[in-house]
Amino acid sequence: MTALAQKESTSALLLRRLRSPAAWSETVDVFAVLTAASLPWSTSLVGIFNALMLVCMVPFLDLRAFLQHLKRPICAAPIALFLLALVGTLWSDAAWGARLYAVNPTVKLLVLPILLYHFERSSRGYWVFTAFLVSCALLAAASWLVAFYPSLTIKPGGIERGIIVKNHIDQGQEFTVCAVALAYPVVMLLREKRYWLAGLLTALAFSFLANMAFVVVSRTALVTVPIMFAVFALLHLRWRSILIITAGLVVAALVAWQASPYLRSTADTFSSDYQLYRERGAATSMGLRLEFWRKSLGFFAEAPIRGHGTGATRGLFEQVAIGGITQASGEVVGNPHNQTLNVAVQWGVIGIVVLYATWILHLLLFRGDGLVNWIGLLVVVQNIFTSLFNSHLFDFHEGWMYVLGVGVAGGMVLGARRDAPKVGEAGS
Repeated sequence: MTALAQKESTSALLLRRLRSPAAWSETVDVFAVLTAASLPWSTSLVGIFNALMLVCMVPFLDLRAFLQHLKRPICAAPIALFLLALVGTLWSDAAWGARLYAVNPTVKLLVLPILLYHFERSSRGYWVFTAFLVSCALLAAASWLVAFYPSLTIKPGGIERGIIVKNHIDQGQEFTVCAVALAYPVVMLLREKRYWLAGLLTALAFSFLANMAFVVVSRTALVTVPIMFAVFALLHLRWRSILIITAGLVVAALVAWQASPYLRSTADTFSSDYQLYRERGAATSMGLRLEFWRKSLGFFAEAPIRGHGTGATRGLFEQVAIGGITQASGEVVGNPHNQTLNVAVQWGVIGIVVLYATWILHLLLFRGDGLVNWIGLLVVVQNIFTSLFNSHLFDFHEGWMYVLGVGVAGGMVLGARRDAPKVGEAGS
C-alpha cells in the first residue's frame, strides 16, 4: 500500500508539473543554461539542448503576445536577415544544395527573438551567464593542461597547442568576452570596498588573458581586446581611473611581451604575412584575407543592389581563381572572411542595410547602466569588430555567442524596463 501510495504521489506530482507553466518555464531556463555551458565544448550538444529548450516553450506559449513581440525592430531585423537569405536563393546561380547550405548560418538568428521573449519574463538570466563563465574557466584550465601534455587533447584532426576542443579562434573569442565582461563587476565591487571578491574576479580575468598571452594567441583577439577595454573605460570609468588602469595595462602588456616568445611570434606574423603576400602572392593568413576582400569588392560592384544570390560566393571565386594552391589568388572559398562582404556579395546593398540595422538596433537596446547592459553591449561590440576579419555572425560558435548573449541580456533589459513603472507606482 505504501509503495502504491508513493507511486500515485509521484505520478500526481509529475502531472502537476506537466500542467504548470512555471515548471515548463524553469525547464526552458535549465536548457538555456545547458546550451551556454556546452557552447565552449561541443557543437552537437548546443543543437540538442537548444532544440529541447524550444520544444519546452511550446506548451504554454502565449501566441498572441509572442506575435506582438516579433513586431519589435530588435526582433524583426534578425528575422529579416534570415528571410533575405531564403528569398536570395531565387536569383542565385549556385546549385540548390549550395543555396540551402548558405541559408543554414542564418537560421540561428530566428532563436534570438525567442530568447528575448522568454528572458523578458524569466528571472534566471544570470544562470546562463554564470554557466558560460564557469564553463570557459574550466576550458582555460584544460587549455593550460593540454599545453604541457598535448596528448590529452580531444580535438579531432590533430594537435594544436593549448586547444583541447574546437580551435584557437573560438577559444580566443570566449576568453576575451569573459575577461572584459568581468571588468564591470570588479569595478563595482571595488567601489563597494568588497576587495576579496573583486580580487577573485580579477584573478579569473587575468587567467583568461594569461592563457591568450602564453598558451594560444588569436590575432583577432589581439586586435579586439584593446578596443573592448577602451569601450568599457569610456563608459564606466573616470578619467583619473582610465589613466591609472591604462598605465597598469601597458606595463602588464610589456611584461607579457617580454615573457612570451609565442606572443611576439604571433604578432610578428602580421608583418611577415603581408610581405610574403605582396612580394610573392603567397597564401598566408593575411594575404588570403586581402585577396578575398579585393575580389569580393569586385563581385559586389557587379551586382550592388541585390547581390548574386544566396550561396553564389564559392562559384564566383572559382571563376576568378588563378595560380596554384600556394598562391592566394588561387584560393576558392565560400566565405570572404568579412561579415559585411559576405552579405554584400550575396544580397548587395539590401543585405548590408539589414545587417547594420540589426547591429545598430541591438547596440541601442543596451544603452542603460548595469551589468546586464554591459554584457549585451560587449557581445554586440565584439561581434561587430571581429566581423571585420571573419563572418562571425554566421559562424556557428561566434554566431551562437551573439544569439545567446543578446537574447538573454536583451530579454533581461526588456523585463527590467517593463517592470520599472510598477516599481515607481509602488513607491509613490
